[in-house]
Amino acid sequence: MAHWMAGAALAMAWSAPALADAHTDSSEAHAAIHSDGLRAAVMEDMPGLVELYQDLHANPELSFQEFETAAKLAERARALGFDVTEGVGQTGVVAVMENGDGPTVMLRADMDGLPVIEQTGLPYASTRTAIPASGVETGVMHACGHDTHMAAWIGAAQLLAERKDQWSGTLVMILQPAEETGEGALAMLEDGLFERFPKPDYVLAFHDAAGAPAGFIGYSKGYALANVDSVDVVIPGIGGHGAYPHTTKDPVVIGAHIVTRLQTLVSREISPLDPAVVTVGSFRAGSKHNIISDEARLQITVRSYTDEVRAHLLEGIARIARGEALAAGMPEDRLPEVTVQDPYTPSTYNTPQFTEQVMARLSQRFEGRVRETPSVMGGEDFGQFYRADPDNVESLIFWVGGTPLEQYQASERGEVELPSLHSPFWAPDAPVVIATATEALTAATLDLMPKSGG
Repeated sequence: MAHWMAGAALAMAWSAPALADAHTDSSEAHAAIHSDGLRAAVMEDMPGLVELYQDLHANPELSFQEFETAAKLAERARALGFDVTEGVGQTGVVAVMENGDGPTVMLRADMDGLPVIEQTGLPYASTRTAIPASGVETGVMHACGHDTHMAAWIGAAQLLAERKDQWSGTLVMILQPAEETGEGALAMLEDGLFERFPKPDYVLAFHDAAGAPAGFIGYSKGYALANVDSVDVVIPGIGGHGAYPHTTKDPVVIGAHIVTRLQTLVSREISPLDPAVVTVGSFRAGSKHNIISDEARLQITVRSYTDEVRAHLLEGIARIARGEALAAGMPEDRLPEVTVQDPYTPSTYNTPQFTEQVMARLSQRFEGRVRETPSVMGGEDFGQFYRADPDNVESLIFWVGGTPLEQYQASERGEVELPSLHSPFWAPDAPVVIATATEALTAATLDLMPKSGG
């Protein structure tokens, strides 16, 4: 997940008693779960899904380079009876199955890996290399678990194709490129996702979670993930000799004042009830001890939930940069240049009533394993699908824990440190993630698309 660090927030939601009862269902719930045969069907499919997962894990591709991945999964969807279109939004895949009257449900999985050299030691670890936008060859790894997403996507597709007698409506299943760069969802929408194909009434997805025990489901109502903006600030100065600073305008000093002043954007200009983050991740200037540079550069990440707070933060960064430069005596024609990278990753909003509806049913199915969790300030471009038509689209993304239960409990005791998403050591308990997500996506879809009178 692009820019996603939700481990601590998710971990807070799992109590020790809940962990102890993680896989213990009451007799009543147990009977209800197994009466539809869905869990048993998932278990039957697991050997093939795990084999697929291992193949995807060993062969990751970077954002907008998911050619082999897309072709491989598109072929499987066609074999299941879907009408499949490739190349949507560059490398995206859209698979449609029409099955009578009813709502349109869209299930999404993301495909791209990360420029990370894998260090898990798994027998199917990636040894792939590729060249990202930076132009520097790097190792490639599914360090964010998108391989589990795709395996569960195929798992749900198989089960729903086999159960056409149990649902009515239109199923749209999409494989999205470039989630890690925040560009893929928008690329598919701009390529006509909602015009060329049936527009969804409901959109669903999940993401594996490094901060939760395997097989647990977490969700947030309302804002679940943040707006993510990357801001570059170029600060001109007037360079010179370090021994004669009075003949210069030092961009390091101007930049330092900007960094300090930026801290007041959240603490003094935004309501304490509105989450916001402004982090200066990079400050670069100069090349020698005794030379005052003629330029400094800042790289800033900005997080928010609402569009109003986002606009205020971005305006504030530009205002502060300009003001500090003027205060240092820089002329009007040599003020800082502030650039907000486009596209940005918009906040992800789980429509509350829809979220409650889906999670109420999943709570019955996965008794003791579903928790409402805090929202996080990481980003996920899944929110683009809701934003494309917020008056008519209901949206939900939920988490499926991926840390093996024993490791999670050991970390709670302070015995081990757990890797996060995007770590070269991240290795989820893939069979548990895939089985849980496959069942959850399938069950939720069946609930949303009942046969008339069913």
